[in-house]
Amino acid sequence: MSTEIDFLTVHVLDTACGLPARGMALTLLRDGEVLAERVTNADGRCDAPLLAGEAFRAGTYEVVFDVAGWRAGAGDPGFYDRITIRFMAVAAPGHVHIPLLLSPYGYATYKGS
Repeated sequence: MSTEIDFLTVHVLDTACGLPARGMALTLLRDGEVLAERVTNADGRCDAPLLAGEAFRAGTYEVVFDVAGWRAGAGDPGFYDRITIRFMAVAAPGHVHIPLLLSPYGYATYKGS
């Protein structure tokens, strides 16, 4: 059985204003090692997968979203400075997608498709 997972993507939506979260910096880590640093585009996604192919293997990962940096300059800084989503990738190939639905005082996430 293959231990490769096709690719990892994220999508950030600002539910307070109903728009994608453009310009949010995020960092992907595995075992404390930085694997990728990206910034979301106009659609709240990254222009390329955070990881793909053999580089994305089974294990425990963290995606850290820099909410405070993204909200800098907004009238209300909100409650969260960073949101960390820690997840396990299993040894089955496929697309792992992590949506983040964000407002100034709450957030939700789930395993997307």
